[in-house]
Amino acid sequence: MGQMSVITGVVRRRNWSDEQKLEWVTEAFAPGGVVADVARRADIGTGLLYRWRRKFQPKPGFVPAVIRGEAAAPMSVSGGGIVVVFSGGATVTIGHDASPALVSAALGALR
Repeated sequence: MGQMSVITGVVRRRNWSDEQKLEWVTEAFAPGGVVADVARRADIGTGLLYRWRRKFQPKPGFVPAVIRGEAAAPMSVSGGGIVVVFSGGATVTIGHDASPALVSAALGALR
């Protein structure tokens, strides 16, 4: 007669819905959230929470512009480009031929 082994304990291949994964990720990475605490309560490894966070992050690309407050009069830049008009009247113009590094530095300085 052959030998049979019975393995008891936590099943290693568990499946969670995307809703459950998103709930845990939101809780773990919310302000004041602790990844280790959420993982312990859910009985999962912390690495899963980081993997799921990457899964649910939006893919890089263009995002819509949101304008708040009073709209300024439209301005044109010869050859195209970006014009940022602040409520105090200050204007920043970035030409279409500006390098990505220059655009990043200019917009970073405005923060």
